[in-house]
Amino acid sequence: MQNSDVKLSLTLRIDWSEMDTYQHVNNVNFMKYMQSARVQFWDVTGLAKLYDETKKGPMLVSTKCDFKHPLFFPGNVTIETKVEFIKNSSFGLHHMLYNDDGVLCAEGHDVAVCFDFNIDQTFKISDDLRQIMSKYS
Repeated sequence: MQNSDVKLSLTLRIDWSEMDTYQHVNNVNFMKYMQSARVQFWDVTGLAKLYDETKKGPMLVSTKCDFKHPLFFPGNVTIETKVEFIKNSSFGLHHMLYNDDGVLCAEGHDVAVCFDFNIDQTFKISDDLRQIMSKYS
């Protein structure tokens, strides 16, 4: 990991098909990398399982990415993710995307709400779930 206080990291291989006319990774792929890291967070915290069992789970409501340095093929991208905040029914994730040399290439922020898809309403984050999510702060 690039940052010792980050507890969740995912390394993905950059595919040649992710390149654009300028011979670097197209910006849309940074969002896909963040999505992979977000899904990893949902898996390790049990949010994905909660949805599978109850149709209650996270729903992305906002995402943002600031580009700092290009990524290139061949290579890898490492996404380090940590919880930025946990509120009543929403939480935020902070993603840092690094190249193989440890250069910060992008920084992203997600906001998700815990949503009950059965009744189309948000739900309060339980104390147990809050505790699990806090491990990644």
